[in-house]
Amino acid sequence: MIKLLLADDEGIVLESLQRIVEKNFGDSWEVRTAKTGRGVIELAEEFRPDIAMLDIQMPGINGIEAIEEIKVFCPRTCFIIMSAYDTFDYAKKAMSLGVMEFITKPANSSRIVSVLEAALEKVEKQQRQWEKSLEYKEKLEAVVPIIESGMIYSILFQDNYSGDTERFRELLDIPGEYGMILVIEVGDAIENRKMTNVVGMSVKAQKFYDEFRQIVKEFFAATVGPVMANKIVVFVPADSPKKEYNERVKIIEKTDHMIQKLISRIELQFRAGVGSIRPVDDIYSSYQEACLALKKVEGTVMHFKDLVAVQNVEENYLLETENAMFAALRKGDVAKSLEEAAHFFEWMQKNDTASMDDVRLKVLELVLCAERIGFREGRMSYHFRDRTHYLSTVNGFRTMEELQNWFLDHIKTVVELIHAKTGEKYSDIVANARKYMEENFQKDISLDEVSRVANVSPYYFSKIFKEETGETFVEYLTGLRMAHAKNLLKQRDKSIKQICMESGYSDPNYFSRIFKKTVGVTPSEYREE
Repeated sequence: MIKLLLADDEGIVLESLQRIVEKNFGDSWEVRTAKTGRGVIELAEEFRPDIAMLDIQMPGINGIEAIEEIKVFCPRTCFIIMSAYDTFDYAKKAMSLGVMEFITKPANSSRIVSVLEAALEKVEKQQRQWEKSLEYKEKLEAVVPIIESGMIYSILFQDNYSGDTERFRELLDIPGEYGMILVIEVGDAIENRKMTNVVGMSVKAQKFYDEFRQIVKEFFAATVGPVMANKIVVFVPADSPKKEYNERVKIIEKTDHMIQKLISRIELQFRAGVGSIRPVDDIYSSYQEACLALKKVEGTVMHFKDLVAVQNVEENYLLETENAMFAALRKGDVAKSLEEAAHFFEWMQKNDTASMDDVRLKVLELVLCAERIGFREGRMSYHFRDRTHYLSTVNGFRTMEELQNWFLDHIKTVVELIHAKTGEKYSDIVANARKYMEENFQKDISLDEVSRVANVSPYYFSKIFKEETGETFVEYLTGLRMAHAKNLLKQRDKSIKQICMESGYSDPNYFSRIFKKTVGVTPSEYREE
């Protein structure tokens, strides 16, 4: 049903227009009429017309002024102007308002029908576009939670920033280079400072999750993760690393108001741990902080900075620098790691209350932590006696310069090892496997046997071997055997059968088939050539 609004101060004109519409468009159009500018505005607000045909000269508010008012609440209405005055000023103003057509009175029936048909086509086209837009929006609303969950998983399961997280930020149009993590916990009740019915929340979440996301987004421009047991991880972007006390208080107050609304609307118990604002490439640290804060929450919200204050961390201690050094180390960023390490050592050196022994102890702690990260990242081997000389060496230093050089050299060694091996994830595994294959290809060795030597599953071994060498296990083993066979065939003192056995094959016929398939000729033909 197309809604048409006709406005003219002459009743006879309105009657004529109505008859034209009825004759040419039948009952598929609903027509309303008005005789004044104010009347047409009031009617349009109630009627919401698809098409409006207005006379310019009406009592009080004229047609142009009425269109300006109507477009505020009916932006998609298609307007047609009628006027007995064909003036440039009117036409110019009408065009600026997006009026589709300017009809000069008197107009014959065919002219009016032609304009209304064009308006109908425009309205139907707009309607189709609107429907497509709504359909797209519905699909987008269904997909966005999945993408947001993907981003949260990317943060949680990679321990540090990666290109995947950056891609999620692009898809979700997340601004800023900083952010913080909220870890929100839900349960039926709180007993002995613990949430009850942790397992049941996964089931209940199916009912309240959509409303939960909506409430969180009322308070923060956030990325909301999925329900994991009874916890939900939320990423909140930030423009800058706001560390001021007042900013922290605002975040806590806003989070508390959000928790209170969640409790009142969903009728379950909620509480939150809040991590500090960090660079996006170190956002995992904020997640760890939020988890620690959640464990200590007394009421509804605990901020990590408050937790640190309660734990009496030294006021001027460079915790951010220490964390930044380890974050850069995990990524294999040599320059950043050394920059933060040098900054930290400079602070220790200038600390009037710190003795040489205090600095020695802290240096040992930082180096051991760095090496542990290298080991966990799979870039370093661990040997119990590797650090036997550390204590005596550090105690033997008599100057800060000696201690600083030892400290920076060890940090550099770890981070360079991580950096160097970032693109060589499987080198050691594959190298050991290749060495074993080169020494034992004459035997009847299998994928399972070599995988056991490499100490990884056959499935995983196959994947990384192909990725590292460009060949499958069978292709590589066959290549070793064929190369050995070709060398033996150059010698005339051994038979084809002997060469077959020494190359790792028990069946001469099978050996010949494999040789021809690989080399292009039979063993005998190769020997003759």
